[in-house]
Amino acid sequence: MESVTQAHKLELSHRLRKLLSRLALFFSVIVVVSPALFVFLWMLSLSLKNEVDNIAYPPVFIPNPPTLDNYLKIFRESNYVLYTYNSVIVSGAATLIALLVGVPAGYGIAKGKAHGLGMLIMIARITPGLAYLIPLFNLFRFFGISGSLLALTISHLVLTIPMVVWVMISFFEDMHPELEESALVDGCNPWQSFYKIAVPLARPGIAVAAILAFIQSWNNFLFGVVLAGRETRTLPIAVFNAMTFEQLSWGPVAAAALVVTLPTLLLTIFVQRDIVTGLTAGGVKG
Repeated sequence: MESVTQAHKLELSHRLRKLLSRLALFFSVIVVVSPALFVFLWMLSLSLKNEVDNIAYPPVFIPNPPTLDNYLKIFRESNYVLYTYNSVIVSGAATLIALLVGVPAGYGIAKGKAHGLGMLIMIARITPGLAYLIPLFNLFRFFGISGSLLALTISHLVLTIPMVVWVMISFFEDMHPELEESALVDGCNPWQSFYKIAVPLARPGIAVAAILAFIQSWNNFLFGVVLAGRETRTLPIAVFNAMTFEQLSWGPVAAAALVVTLPTLLLTIFVQRDIVTGLTAGGVKG
């Protein structure tokens, strides 16, 4: 009887520790996420209120009643359809080219154990975009493509290719070499071993690399504000254009920011399981 009571106490203690650990994790997540969530909700509130409520004191958080006038205003006064098209073309092309170049490059660096090249990719990844801006601007003027979507796409490759290569290096390093060696024994050449064996196994990593590269390209502001022309501006530039020197209207600015944020937010929500799976697979050795 005493042993049964002792086992019951141990089980209760275990459940209590498990509950406390979950509560601690939940509290930690709330502390980390709450600032970003508050900013997003406040931006949403600004976009659904009129300008009187936006500058009211004390602040009015809940719109009463909510209005879509700010969204109608930015679409009426600015060509957001064109800006969205430009962003899709530039970010999509930059991500696709980065995958075509970065996946084989990551495979070669990982299998060749070229750690020096890996460090070079890391340096390229952390270098501020401002360092590339002047050389790219002069290069595009020399070839006569300044202000075009082609120029913007090429400039975004500076962001997307290092991201894809760096993510793929870890995935290919974790891949068991016996699988590729078996393919070589069966008569495959190295290229066939790459696209028949390595690429299918690295699909979670490719998905993660593509998503991260697309988001980084979509949100880029610096290259667009300097290198884009009047008809090739992207969505982040539209937010900047929503600001005026005469009066800063918070409603249209918040609405424009939400229009820019919405595609990447929805993409992240829909593919969050793939992101977690991919990052976990790339972070486990052996």
